[in-house]
Amino acid sequence: MAAVTENPNADEPLALVPRFTAQGYGKEDVERRRRWVEDQTGASLSHLGSFSLDSASMRGNIENPIGVAQVPLGVAGPLAVCGEFATGVFYVPLATTEGALVRSYERGMLAITRAGGAVARLLIDGNRASPVFSFADVSRAHHFAANLADHFAILQSVAEATTKHGKLLAIACRMLGRDVVVDFDYHTADAHGMNMISKATEAACQWIVEQFDVDHYYVLSGGSSEKRASSSLFRGGKGKHVTAGVLLPPKLVHTHLHTTPRKLQHMWQRTLMAQLQAGASGYNGHYANGLTALFIACGQDVANVANCSVGYTNFDVTEDGSLYVSVTLPSLTVATVGGGTALGTSAECLAMLGCTGVGKAAKFAEIAAATILAGELSFGSALASGEFVSAHEQYGRNHPASTLSQPLW
Repeated sequence: MAAVTENPNADEPLALVPRFTAQGYGKEDVERRRRWVEDQTGASLSHLGSFSLDSASMRGNIENPIGVAQVPLGVAGPLAVCGEFATGVFYVPLATTEGALVRSYERGMLAITRAGGAVARLLIDGNRASPVFSFADVSRAHHFAANLADHFAILQSVAEATTKHGKLLAIACRMLGRDVVVDFDYHTADAHGMNMISKATEAACQWIVEQFDVDHYYVLSGGSSEKRASSSLFRGGKGKHVTAGVLLPPKLVHTHLHTTPRKLQHMWQRTLMAQLQAGASGYNGHYANGLTALFIACGQDVANVANCSVGYTNFDVTEDGSLYVSVTLPSLTVATVGGGTALGTSAECLAMLGCTGVGKAAKFAEIAAATILAGELSFGSALASGEFVSAHEQYGRNHPASTLSQPLW
């Protein structure tokens, strides 16, 4: 049974989730814990217990495991990508419960592929930690901010001594009264690397405290916008800054997307103004949709969708009447090693994209950007053509199979 401890704020004791053994990740532990939860809640958890993943492999990714949450997974494609790291035709796994999402992304992918493929480029590749240091007064804070860069070589050595893969690229100070936020910018190879750079930054902070008259520090200030949206992300350095674009002739826009370049540009201008009035960080149709589905499928840290979904989508009409669509994602934090990337279905989905393991994160980022481009193109076209509601009525609800016989495009 559960361990029991007294609750100082109530008369009843608290039933704590049991570990059973010191490790708690064996198959028997997971089954016993799940049965315990069933006894506590009265719920039947048979689906949670039906999984092929080795429960021991969950260590480091989850605590108190009782099973696996299963999300429907579809595939969209073909998607042609012309990148520096990703070149070829890809079939993209998307895990979601939102009907119409996979078909919508696939429609955009088909249009892109018919047009010759999405050009994708990676501009910046890194990650950032931003500790904050407090001083007695503005004078001491200013002295620190003005002189810290002189010690970069030592800070680099101290930080990099904690990791085999992380490289400290730069530091920058920002004064806030008597506080100073310091941006530590790292290269994290194929890992997301937040745990890596937090450890490295903690070591650097301890060295700083020994050298400067610091009252206090916090290793994470929130100034890096980790797992939160902010306009500061547009300057880059928090993840991979990646862009993708495609040129579509008018006939292709009409045939595959049921609209025209002019109508799409008109839609873009009006919705851009509305998003500006709403105070949005950037402009996009639904980056979060495709990113979340791709992240769940490929074992990424889904909470990073908050910062990854900040970006720009542009719809331009060229002189010959063609449509050029582009997306810019300045804070795409993706990985092909570490985290959940090696867990069961996550590894299989990354393998579908040829993005398993070392040396593949940049490729994955370009594929992700091209996928988001496809989603923006299809979403915008559905608005411009007036098909948005009808498409969701047809594909986004649990209708009988007989009503789903008509193709979306």
